[in-house]
Amino acid sequence: MQFSEFDLDAKLLAAINKMGFKNATSIQQLAIPEALIGRDILASAPTGTGKTAAFLIPAIQYLLDFPRKDPGFARVLIMTPTRELAYQIHEQCQLLAANTHLKIGVVTGGINYGSHKEIFEKNNDILIATPGRLMEYFQTENFHAENVELLILDEADRMLDMGFRKEMLKICDEAKNRRQCFLFSATLEGDSVELFAERILNDPALLEAEPSRKESAKIHQWVHLADTYEHKLELLTHLLKQEDVTKAIVFVKTRERLEKLVGELSTREIRVTWLRGEMPQDKRMKAMEAFHSGRTKLLVATDVAARGIDVADISHVFNFDMPRTADIYVHRIGRTGRAGKKGTAVSLVEAHDMAVLGKIERYTDQKLKRRNIEGLEPKHKEATVAKKKKDPAKIKAKKKARKKAGKK
Repeated sequence: MQFSEFDLDAKLLAAINKMGFKNATSIQQLAIPEALIGRDILASAPTGTGKTAAFLIPAIQYLLDFPRKDPGFARVLIMTPTRELAYQIHEQCQLLAANTHLKIGVVTGGINYGSHKEIFEKNNDILIATPGRLMEYFQTENFHAENVELLILDEADRMLDMGFRKEMLKICDEAKNRRQCFLFSATLEGDSVELFAERILNDPALLEAEPSRKESAKIHQWVHLADTYEHKLELLTHLLKQEDVTKAIVFVKTRERLEKLVGELSTREIRVTWLRGEMPQDKRMKAMEAFHSGRTKLLVATDVAARGIDVADISHVFNFDMPRTADIYVHRIGRTGRAGKKGTAVSLVEAHDMAVLGKIERYTDQKLKRRNIEGLEPKHKEATVAKKKKDPAKIKAKKKARKKAGKK
């Protein structure tokens, strides 16, 4: 389905064409028509399938259909979990609204408090914000949400995971005059997103996009078993020097590990940039600009960057440290293989990682191939995970409960 088939303003269509978009992705085909007729939306879509445009296009169309009558704060409020994602949404929004007079602002942490004063003092049509910093402006009465007509929560599951439930509910309550609300999530599994959606959405269109073969990520995944930290470092060094590694992210589990690994790679004359939590915004933007432009082909990051990095040509993701959970693994490797391109995800696994590796394989319903590099083979066999012994008392209690309920 082409964008010209939607009932969109000519100025918006011209911007879409200039960006090189012709055919709508699966999530765009589902979300845009429902949004244009005024429905609330509860949607999930895999990463890299055009989710951002799926909510920006109808938001901009709404503002064009119903021009501002009175001065005031933002009419469209987009909340998103991380600074990186906020700025990426802002960039795409500016491109889509290039032929209009719409004013777009972005508010995140990492910027000195008060630096956003100009955004709030002038008429602002679309505001993109992270929940923590936006709440600070609410509390000091520098921002009010009574003008918000369209509220968009992007990666709502991530914001809930990060502990922003209270802030999100407060902002939803403040935006009580809204006409529509969109909630986008990487997954609708689990109670947290569903219960939150029930509270804030009004008879939403439930949309779960199944990406086409062209959109689907083609990510080759495998594992290298490692004996020690030093062994992992040798494996990573060898892998990073391969010609097909044109742009890569290496994930580590803590800031301390990040600092250690960045130092180790530097001594091996491997140029890197890095990204972690509690990092000044100017440094974040410099790091991402260097990575985007290709001046640095390697980004070392903690999981703060597992979502929010949208760089189209990442060839490889390396898990130097395995993630805590299987869903974080999926978000990490989703940085490669975007928009149907091929990608590679390599995990370096020590004995203590075998339990989470098993969880990942069950979660993704696939056995990850083990590979060796000549001269860097592991000296030890693959560790096995001891199965938990079943508690006889719990088994007896379950049998008793089933019997009581009349089940065999």
